[in-house]
Parts: sequence; structure tokens; C-alpha cells
Amino acid sequence: MKQNLGGILNIVRLLNQFRLVERSVRVNNAERFENDVEHSYNLAFLAWYIIADNKLDLDRDLVLKYSLIHDLVEVYAGDTYLFTTNEEERSTKVQRETDAALRLKQEIPEFAELHELIKRYEEREDKESRFVYALDKIQPMLNIYTDNGRTWKEKGVTVDMLIEYKKEKVAISPEIEMYFNELIELLRDEEERLFGSRK
Repeated sequence: MKQNLGGILNIVRLLNQFRLVERSVRVNNAERFENDVEHSYNLAFLAWYIIADNKLDLDRDLVLKYSLIHDLVEVYAGDTYLFTTNEEERSTKVQRETDAALRLKQEIPEFAELHELIKRYEEREDKESRFVYALDKIQPMLNIYTDNGRTWKEKGVTVDMLIEYKKEKVAISPEIEMYFNELIELLRDEEERLFGSRK
């Protein structure tokens, strides 16, 4: 067996940096925001559950890998809030993430599979990457719902904003689209409680 303790330590450092990337969704029943490691773990677990519960014809191992690495470029690119009003931040997102992927490749050249999966996820050419991409769009909504809409209230988000920004993206995966549509119905039914009164 090849020994590469130095490589393992590099991965540990990378994962600790990944943990420092703060997202814009609050942790349920806490004042702090979730980080990228928590988000990626939650996404992977949720994906596994949905595949098992629906007996989906998807490569589970590939889905789990995509889930774990889908945001890894944010170690260097940072997280870009969906509804950001910072135009520079929005317009540079793709380039920042492209540069970050290149940096990861330079820093961990021996992990070829990681870099190939980052590329394949961004291209979304297989059903597994499309499944994870779409699930990534509704997973924060599920978290915020179970936190009684706190993040939406704090940031002034509406159901219509969620539909506008997410509907087409979620449609890339029929398996997830049905959950999105059902979730939107639930949000409409509980709109005042989850989003506050709109006057």
C-alpha cells in the first residue's frame, strides 16, 4: 500500500478550510449560520435517503460523491448568496469557481477522481449530477422550513422569489422537481407563518 501521510494532512487542512465557509442559512434552533461541510453532509444524507426510499435508478455512490464535493470550490471562491444584491459578486461567481477548481487541482494533483467529478458536476451531463444539482436547490428550503422560515423572514425572501430563482434549475431533475412542486404548495399554505405578513 502506498503511504502518503502528507497528502492526507493536506486533505484534512482542506476540509477544515471548507468548514470555515459560512453559508446564508441559519442552523436550526441556533444563532449561527451553517457551513459548507454541514451543508454537503446534509445533502449527501438526504440524497441517499431519497434514492433508497424511491428505489431510484441512480448510481448511489456517484451521487454521494457529487454531494460531498459539489461546493468544494467554495473553499477558495466563497459562497455566493442566491439573492445577493452585490452585482460584482454575482457576475464573477463562475470565474471565481473556475479559478478555485484549478487551484484545487494544483494543490492536490494526485486526487484525479476529485477533479474529474468537479468537472462532471459542473457540466451536468449525467443524471446523477443533475439530481444532486436540483436537490441542492431545495435542501436549503427544507432546512429553513424546519426552522419555521427564520432565514426567509430575516432576509425578506418571498415564495415568489424562490420560484423565480429555483423552478427552472430544479426542473433539470424530474425526481427532484416533484418534491419542489409539493414543497411550494406547502409554503403557499403556510406563507404567513413562514415568511411573515406582506403588506
